Amino acid sequence: MNLSTKVAIVTGSSRGIGRAIALKLAEVGATVVVNDIGKAEPVESVAEEIRAMNRQSLAVLADVSSPSDVTKLVETTISRYGKVDILVNNAGITRDQLIMRMSDQEWDEVLNVDLKSVFLCTRAALRTMVKQRWGRIISIASVVGIVGNPGQANYASAKAGIIGFTRTIAKEVASRGITVNAIAPGFIDTDMTRRLREEWKQQLKKQIPLGYFGSPRDVAEAVAFLASEEARYITGQVLNVDGGMATS
Repeated sequence: MNLSTKVAIVTGSSRGIGRAIALKLAEVGATVVVNDIGKAEPVESVAEEIRAMNRQSLAVLADVSSPSDVTKLVETTISRYGKVDILVNNAGITRDQLIMRMSDQEWDEVLNVDLKSVFLCTRAALRTMVKQRWGRIISIASVVGIVGNPGQANYASAKAGIIGFTRTIAKEVASRGITVNAIAPGFIDTDMTRRLREEWKQQLKKQIPLGYFGSPRDVAEAVAFLASEEARYITGQVLNVDGGMATS
């Protein structure tokens, strides 16, 4: 894989899966725009790691559930690098609660960050991708969007929405040389899963045929493949990176 002429935006990439994706894309040559919301230091730190690899990188703070912030993110990228070739919609949050106790705010926050952001960023990035007749859009869904999970009605709905969105947009833009795919990770070793009680982790591992949690790098490798020319004939697909969980 060689992405040395490509410019990528990775949302929510200051830590965890997003950070691993940003670093992997840089590893295979891409210029990477690192994005997150909140403090500038973690975002700039990932950009510095990429620059240490002799790749170009820019850190942009933006709330990807905000239309104006998304416009700023894409316009800043184009102003600096002239184009956007790869968009990775990775930003996401959880607000877990059983449906009878879930508040309107908990529902809206997750749908806005996890699903609306995919719509906003994809729409903004497509404007330049359509003109150049080449692009890769890769959205991070979840195995939860396929099999469901108690206490995560908001999260599962958002991730299932990403899958439907991906298949639809793939059909809309295929004639312009743009592929649109999703990746559905299972349980990945991140800050989120490390906070789980040990007995709960052991129960979860019993649901995974391979028997262990994946790493952020496992997801990043799949993203890099889908972003590459080697995956030019793959579009509208959902790639499960879940240790076989969705089959059990």
